[in-house]
Amino acid sequence: MIVAILYIALLITLVWSIVHGRKIIRTERTDAVFGNPIRTQGGYHWVACGVSSLLLIWFTFSWDAGRAFFPKAANELCQVAKLNRALNPVRSAFPLDNRYLLGTQLLERDFHQIDLLYASLDGLDLDETDRRNLRELIDDLRRALASQADPAFLAPDIAGRFRDVAVRIEQLATDILRDDYPGPVDEAARAEALAQPGWGESSTEIPVLPITERGRIFDAAAVIMGEIASDYGKIRNNGPELTAMIEDIRSRIEEFEAGTTGDGERKELLGQIEKISKRVDDFKIFPANLTEEVESALIRLEKAMKERQGTLRLIDAWALPGGDILAGNKACSEQGSGRWLPKPSDTLSTFIWMADPDQGYKGFPLFWFKMKPVAEMIDFAVPDWIADLVPGEHARHDDRGEIGVHLKDRIYNFATGSFDSFSIPVPTGHIWDSIMRVLAGLFLGILLGVPLGLFMGLSRFAKGYFDPLVELYRPVPPLAWAPLILTIFGIQDDGKIFLLFMVAFAIMVISARTGATGTQLSKIHAAHSLGASNRQIIQQVILPNSLPEILTGIRISIGVCWGTLVAAEMLAGTTGIGFVENVARKQSDYEIIWMTIIVMGVLGLLFDLIMRWVIDKTIPWRGKG
Repeated sequence: MIVAILYIALLITLVWSIVHGRKIIRTERTDAVFGNPIRTQGGYHWVACGVSSLLLIWFTFSWDAGRAFFPKAANELCQVAKLNRALNPVRSAFPLDNRYLLGTQLLERDFHQIDLLYASLDGLDLDETDRRNLRELIDDLRRALASQADPAFLAPDIAGRFRDVAVRIEQLATDILRDDYPGPVDEAARAEALAQPGWGESSTEIPVLPITERGRIFDAAAVIMGEIASDYGKIRNNGPELTAMIEDIRSRIEEFEAGTTGDGERKELLGQIEKISKRVDDFKIFPANLTEEVESALIRLEKAMKERQGTLRLIDAWALPGGDILAGNKACSEQGSGRWLPKPSDTLSTFIWMADPDQGYKGFPLFWFKMKPVAEMIDFAVPDWIADLVPGEHARHDDRGEIGVHLKDRIYNFATGSFDSFSIPVPTGHIWDSIMRVLAGLFLGILLGVPLGLFMGLSRFAKGYFDPLVELYRPVPPLAWAPLILTIFGIQDDGKIFLLFMVAFAIMVISARTGATGTQLSKIHAAHSLGASNRQIIQQVILPNSLPEILTGIRISIGVCWGTLVAAEMLAGTTGIGFVENVARKQSDYEIIWMTIIVMGVLGLLFDLIMRWVIDKTIPWRGKG
């Protein structure tokens, strides 16, 4: 019900955004000419249009909307799939899904193989007697193959068996359209069917027992069609003349093989002849006009199936697009987009399940907090050597074994966190670990990359000295560095942060250098003429003019760092979004994989929105000069 309401709300939002957008276009200011940045401001209705369109596509092609509006449709299509599965062994022999009869395809294939055998005879080192005997053997094989399509060689009962199959299929087509088919409801079977888990509520994707009257019709028809297909598969065109031909050919092949020693080419030729004779021995080729009644009956059955499905075909096309429902031996399954594109409701349920701090993933919460003493944070932030700067010595015990406390001891205890303190909540979890790694690597990249980039843009020495070093490693993909860095630093956070630093550092160096070298020369000359010092020129002219490039570089670095982090966490790590996705990938857990992709996308979008806000507040003059 929630999915259905949300789907309708998205449809309304999509229609409203389009109507509202067209209305604004008709009343838009005419002074905002094409190319003016003002034309890109606002337009949040188009944001709603894009988001609603994307979600509608996801709800539709993941079959979540279909499951919400038509919860019984999958079970009914499962029964139709059962009938199609039972029908397929017979149907595949006729030009209904293919262009040719199965017998026509077999004849074309085997005649081509026989032609190749003829051609290979001329290249073999054989005496004339063997060559003539082999040619006669191949001619007899071709004659036996062609004789299967000749009505004169049919066994007496073959035509009657085909007619019986056609009549039974015709009767099944008639029964499917009857209102009283398949008979009274078995209450025990009905209760068992209704007791099944719903669509997508268990590891069995679609309940296999029919739960509707239309489903009962196709389920019963599938059983009957399975019996017909079994009888059809037993029909063989093995009349006495054909059987005698094949037996003669096989015996002559055995004679040739007995007289063949050490001749590889001759043995290979005999092997090819024997292979074709075994295919002829299947007796699956019949005269074309003999199968016309069965083909007509199949066409009638297909029409009856479409008529009986009724609105189910429309539901299948609209609510379950991009795939089919297939029937297996014990279950039915979704195929196509309904299989590899998880449903939003299932993805959200998976996220809620993993967000439970008691559940988490692999014993670690997704995003939660833990109480951590302030003393531990001070121990991490304050270096121990501060205590060494305090005059005096550390306390020593006296003759009575008592130990006094000096100021130096108090400072040391404070620096090492060896004191009682209150606790505060600290974020923890897979998501938080990934965020902290990105922020740490990005911070170090900005801290070192921006000054170096500005220096390279202002100094001939810096550009010539550092440019080869930066450009040497910058083109190398981060994944190429990952194995080496993770080997050196291990699977802890140090290696991942250093890898992210390398990515952000190169981008920030290039961005800051480009910004510095792109400063208008007239502004620098104006500053010189006003008596500005070099430091003032950097602070008041070059740095503000470089900010657009620097902030754009930060936006790019965030995206690249996210992609690199996930790859690093997949290669080596025990926490983080990449670690979660890697484990889910090994277990083929599509809901968790898509959940991690969505979480990474949302986090990346949030970072980018923050950067947009920073850019708007920091350089509001950009594009308005």
